[in-house]
Amino acid sequence: MSTFRYAILGAAKIGAKFCQAASMIGDCEVCAVASKSLERAEEFAAKNGIPKAYDSYEELLDKEKPDCAYIAVTPHDHYRLSRMCVERGIPVLCEKAMFINSGEAESLYALAKEKGVFVMEAMWSRFLPTMKKVKQWLAEDRIGIPEISQLSIGFSAPEGADNRYFNPKLGGGAARDITVYAYEITTYVLEQKIRRMEVSAIRGETGVDINNHISIDFEYTLADLATSFVTKMNAGMILYGRKGKIVWPEPHHSFECFLYDGAGELVEHFVDQETKNGFVYELEEAIRCIRQGLLESPVIPWQDTLDCARLFDRIDQCCGEKEA
Repeated sequence: MSTFRYAILGAAKIGAKFCQAASMIGDCEVCAVASKSLERAEEFAAKNGIPKAYDSYEELLDKEKPDCAYIAVTPHDHYRLSRMCVERGIPVLCEKAMFINSGEAESLYALAKEKGVFVMEAMWSRFLPTMKKVKQWLAEDRIGIPEISQLSIGFSAPEGADNRYFNPKLGGGAARDITVYAYEITTYVLEQKIRRMEVSAIRGETGVDINNHISIDFEYTLADLATSFVTKMNAGMILYGRKGKIVWPEPHHSFECFLYDGAGELVEHFVDQETKNGFVYELEEAIRCIRQGLLESPVIPWQDTLDCARLFDRIDQCCGEKEA
């Protein structure tokens, strides 16, 4: 089988981890990188062993015609670059959060369906071994039906109105940086119909959301999600059932999880000892889906990413207009 060729749009730091992951997969390579700055693209290419560098996204796509484009720019430009790829028939693997709002998601997915092009949000957490272990414990009824689910992620983002965290023009805000993890992990783990959802958010001085709180009434489980850009929280997820509980530290990039029985005794401690680079799994998934002619991944289907984009709509509405 011919070597699968990825191209990277954007010379961000996260792209280095992507390059390392690609090098760990047989018959896979990163053929080119593009940035708005040729100097930056060339520097990135030299550091990561990429043969070609461009200062034009369009030129890279037209000349290289990669098997898939990995989009690693800030969220404000995800939709434009994804559409640029799909219009050329080039599959897309785009960093989270893939969209600023649901309108972008609906528009891109309609185009991808029309053109028959694969598109996937790079929600790498869904592929991690700890995710599989937690879902296995739930499928085996080890704690019973989850009655309560709690997930929190919070840290003090670097200050500065112009950085990607707080700049609204770059798609900043807690929702699209960390709440995307909290929501897409919770919905994937529980796999239940949502009956009702309440959304709260606090806006910061630059206009972006800095604290989010989401309460979800699933069919069988009450879930609480809290995220923050301005305070360090104990990042973790706890699933409480009548037979016990699952404690899952830092589920968005975790390497361990704990299973307790109803008496609070530790029954099993799973430690991921195989993962060297967690991006490998999502790269392999995109390759598998594209080679099989699929338009979307069953692990990260379009509907899940669209539902999360609709949550962003509600968070934006919740913040309302900034007072003068």
